[in-house]
Amino acid sequence: MTYQLNKTDRKISGTLSLTGSKSISNRALLIRALCEEPFEINRLAAANDTELMEALIASSDEVRDAGPAGTTFRFLTAYLSLQPGTQILTGTERMKQRPIGVLVEALRSLGANIEYLEKDGYPPLKIGEAETLGSNNQLSISAATSSQYISALLMIAPVLPNGLELTLEGNIVSRSYIEMTLGLMRYFGVTAEWDGNTVKVAPQKYQARDFTVEADWSAASYHYALAAFADELDLQLDGLFPESTQGDAALVPIMEQFGIQSTFNETGVRLTKSGKEPTQMFEWDFILCPDIAQTMAVICAGLGVQGLFSGLETLSIKETDRIKALQVELGKVQAYFSKLPPRFSPNSQKQYFMVEGKADLTNTPAFDTYEDHRMAMAFAPLAMYGTILINEPMVVEKSYPHFYEDLEFLGFTVKR
Repeated sequence: MTYQLNKTDRKISGTLSLTGSKSISNRALLIRALCEEPFEINRLAAANDTELMEALIASSDEVRDAGPAGTTFRFLTAYLSLQPGTQILTGTERMKQRPIGVLVEALRSLGANIEYLEKDGYPPLKIGEAETLGSNNQLSISAATSSQYISALLMIAPVLPNGLELTLEGNIVSRSYIEMTLGLMRYFGVTAEWDGNTVKVAPQKYQARDFTVEADWSAASYHYALAAFADELDLQLDGLFPESTQGDAALVPIMEQFGIQSTFNETGVRLTKSGKEPTQMFEWDFILCPDIAQTMAVICAGLGVQGLFSGLETLSIKETDRIKALQVELGKVQAYFSKLPPRFSPNSQKQYFMVEGKADLTNTPAFDTYEDHRMAMAFAPLAMYGTILINEPMVVEKSYPHFYEDLEFLGFTVKR
């Protein structure tokens, strides 16, 4: 399936109510499953991953298929290790290529009963009932590993008989997602001590409290891209909070560099032009907000701004290898996403990537999506400059099912 997108003007105006954050929603669902009493979760993400998470938690099936949902798979691995009986947790072929070994070995060291059914270190998993889970409460894992592994361990920590003392070895990546997890745990009555690289969670009970999910700042990034490309702008995005637990809220200061003013009000944030010209050289470390790196690469290409990106360590193990995907797809419009040699960062040891060139849509480009929702949505704003094609466009259902309808509301033509 392919969608054709274009827009005949460069005007963006209107009001959108964004879907709830998938990251927050999935954490709230797991905490509710671990809580002894039910509570209401308002504004859950209208996303396939979240609907799947909710359904699989409630399921009594022996085989549970998480499809392509990485967060769902990782959180359920930890959750099912606490449950009676035996379950098999599987996913798509791409999911079977995404490593799970760090989390499985960590859970095993706590006493979990988990076996690999195919390739060691990868899904699918056979998760049996554990007789001694939590007897050991001290654990060390690499701080450079996925924050979803760390969050999964932290969320089950308070219900373990001896709690958990988790030491993160090395430099912490995606710290904002760990802080999001601890903030949600705190909202539901669980305290934790984070001292240096060690997080201690004593055994305690989650307290049931009704909860409202903030809108998804990752979803907002695609509309910030539209704002950056627009000549006329007055866009209201409802559901976003000025004090956010999401690392992707870094969009507010980032987009100031591109002439976008964010003004918070009672229902969300209003985007207008600040009157400042976009920067000609953009530099950012995405270690706390890796999910908006694709969007920012496309913004730089669309405007012809040179971009220097770092903090992309986790992009290669997402739904696809997002670095390779960006290189291929930006190349279709004569823009380039290049890895810089180590000599450019001899002291910091950071890995830098450079975005160069201005997107040329003379020949209608057809962008591939690689089973990755963010590839589809990051490249869609280029339709502000001319007609584009999006292959396998409905990957957006993973996190933002109404994405194309929202584009149509803003004046885009979407031919299905």
